[in-house]
Amino acid sequence: MLIRLTVENLALIEREEIELTEGLNVLTGETGAGKSILLGALGLALGGKAQKDIIRDPARDAFVEAVFSADNPAVVEALRLLDVEVYDDQVILSRRIGETRSSAKINGESVPSPKLQKVGEVLIDIYGQHEHQSLLKKKKHMELLDRFAKDALGDKKKELSRLYREWVEKTRELEEANMDSSDRIREASFLEQEISEIRDANLRPGEDQEVEDHFRRMKNSEKIASALNAAYELTGGDQAASDLIGSALHEVSSVEEYDEENLSGMRSLLSDCDGLISDFNRELRAYIDQMEFDEEEFRTTESRLDLLNTLKSRYGNTIEAVQEALQKKEERLSKLQDYDGYLERLREEVKAAEERLLYISREVSQIRADQAKVLTRAVSDALRDLNFLDVRFEMELLPMDHFTADGMDDGQFMISTNPGEPIRPLMDTASGGELSRIMLAIKTVLAEEDSIDTLIFDEIDSGISGRTAQMVSEKLAELARKHQVICISHLPQIASMADAHFLVEKCVTDGSTLSSIHMLDPLSRVSELARMLGGSEITDAVRMNAEEMLALADKRKASKMK
Repeated sequence: MLIRLTVENLALIEREEIELTEGLNVLTGETGAGKSILLGALGLALGGKAQKDIIRDPARDAFVEAVFSADNPAVVEALRLLDVEVYDDQVILSRRIGETRSSAKINGESVPSPKLQKVGEVLIDIYGQHEHQSLLKKKKHMELLDRFAKDALGDKKKELSRLYREWVEKTRELEEANMDSSDRIREASFLEQEISEIRDANLRPGEDQEVEDHFRRMKNSEKIASALNAAYELTGGDQAASDLIGSALHEVSSVEEYDEENLSGMRSLLSDCDGLISDFNRELRAYIDQMEFDEEEFRTTESRLDLLNTLKSRYGNTIEAVQEALQKKEERLSKLQDYDGYLERLREEVKAAEERLLYISREVSQIRADQAKVLTRAVSDALRDLNFLDVRFEMELLPMDHFTADGMDDGQFMISTNPGEPIRPLMDTASGGELSRIMLAIKTVLAEEDSIDTLIFDEIDSGISGRTAQMVSEKLAELARKHQVICISHLPQIASMADAHFLVEKCVTDGSTLSSIHMLDPLSRVSELARMLGGSEITDAVRMNAEEMLALADKRKASKMK
């Protein structure tokens, strides 16, 4: 779960550190107080795109850090698959954003922002303010079904995707294989020439570098010989280094007996130098003596290098790449030479690939059909808890006439909210407020099967009030018994059910507007609920109403826990 969120120099926030708790965490405050800024800050810590204008003081970096506890074995394993180790049951995601650059870290180690996003998907699920609108897209319905059915599906969707790619590749190869005899003869003739050219070269792996090195030595042999002869004269000729070191050794040796303690070491060093310079001169002389320039060998080497470079320019950047190209051309030529047999084998491969794809697609379709019944029953129950008293919620799964990487199912949610009303596609019937509650019901059902510990709902109360608002608050509280729930809300019914209630406020200090957040104590909660109930005028009656609302909320939570 999310333990702590630290925000510095971001929009209206100078520096805030929020300690969150288990259960239901509710953030309230006046419109424009900065609640959305906090959610945006968390989004940055999770790898979201950073806009430079969010930096409060351009002279300083903005900083966001989110500390998560991670003791759930499923979460720990998912993180390990992303190469993220958990230390002391914690994972720390941080983001620093400057005017010219930004950085991201996980547990203090720099990572690319996309990795933050992948890790964030394991740790937290954010239900944004307008996410319920995604229910107007049929594609979202299938995504939600597959997410619910992930255990039943296992690796079948991965296998489905793999078989689909295999079928597409084989089908494309068959389509491209159709050619008339003249084109086939022309291509075969061209391939034979290329194959002959590569084969005749008798290539060896790494030969290009060997030949290039040898050519460079031969081309520069005159320079090498001149430099080495000069070096030999300096080290081994008359009055050269070897003679001078020998003379120096003789002089030191002649007086060594008078101060052995100091001079024996010097004499030993000179003796080593004399030995080294003699060894160097012998090796240098031997190298010079064996050097000779053979004009015919040079031309042969130059010609071989030109051939190798020509082949590399045509077929690959290395000898190995050229040899791989040769193998592919030989395979292609073999197909063209037995073209009818090749086409027949290819048709059989396409048919076999299609049969495998059809089989796995039908398996996935059956699993989806079974799981859709379970999902819609569970969502229907959750909707009744959210004041959809006579709801019918189903899923229509229709077979498509073509394959896709996700199978052959075209599915959508269907709903009827009133008695006697025909069931119709969800996207054609539900209002904004209904969509919000439907998404909450679906999220609640999915959360039962999900290992994600933290769920965030941004203004889930959009378009609802009264009894419905109360039922939404109870559903969130129920969800919070198994998950950490963070909710940004304007409704007192939801705020009253909070296990931890935070107030976001905006104030002006020294001519600068700042947002702050703090957890409310019991007395302050009454005042905030009274504000939410009564608006600008808070009377004794409104405060009494707020106190009663909190008392009733405590009773409801206590009864649910029995």
